[in-house]
Amino acid sequence: MNKTVFEITQMDCPSEENLIRMKLDGISSIANLDFDIPNRKLIVHHTGDLDLIERSVLELKLGGKKISTELSDQTEFNEKTDQRKLLWSVLAINFSFFLIEMTTGLISRSMGLVADSLDMLADSFVYGISLFAVGSTLTRKKRIAKLAGYFQITLAIIGFVEVLRRFFGAEKLPDFSTMIVVSIFALIANGVCLYILQKSKSKEEAHMKASMIFTSNDVIINFGVIVAGVLVNWLNSSKPDLIIGTIVFILVIQGAFRILKLSK
Repeated sequence: MNKTVFEITQMDCPSEENLIRMKLDGISSIANLDFDIPNRKLIVHHTGDLDLIERSVLELKLGGKKISTELSDQTEFNEKTDQRKLLWSVLAINFSFFLIEMTTGLISRSMGLVADSLDMLADSFVYGISLFAVGSTLTRKKRIAKLAGYFQITLAIIGFVEVLRRFFGAEKLPDFSTMIVVSIFALIANGVCLYILQKSKSKEEAHMKASMIFTSNDVIINFGVIVAGVLVNWLNSSKPDLIIGTIVFILVIQGAFRILKLSK
């Protein structure tokens, strides 16, 4: 048995973990995957050739890099029997906030909230694919990933078009108070999701896991929308909202391309 350690510089939250799990699913030489999100490390216990594993990690373009490979005498691993339950929980939270942010974003005229709702939807896709593709054939998994990726790109492009329309048009200011309040709740939801998924990995460190939310792109986005809401009120301009919306749409498209890589 060999143990190979990868550094994954862009692994900020459990959705990236699930992308990697799905990408490596089906490689028979892998005995166990162990994710260390705070330190952005992936530990793979495997037999045989490493080339396919390393190539699959690099294809996701998450900043993956092999750090070391060594022999390991470990042959037994603790499997998480509650993984599906945890995935259902975070899927429900993310999809609920997709609906909440999309609805309040349209009502309050905030492209920042609309864009953040699509980011929540992107995470929902990852967790959903993890759940619904379990036990499926490789062809079906690829088909699901392809549909999810293209759907996500389509929504983001529609968002870009709307941002341009509002940038060059005369639109009412977005409701800054709704932007701030909803983003604060979304921030809490992201923290809860991360805590739920991480607490089962090390009970003795569970109380410290919440600190990891500050390394997550999702949380940075939430803070970005909050700051945009403050600037909308301060500057009496919709531009901060449109700028944060554009940034998040770009991140959503990047996430969609990562999902599409699962279909190759």
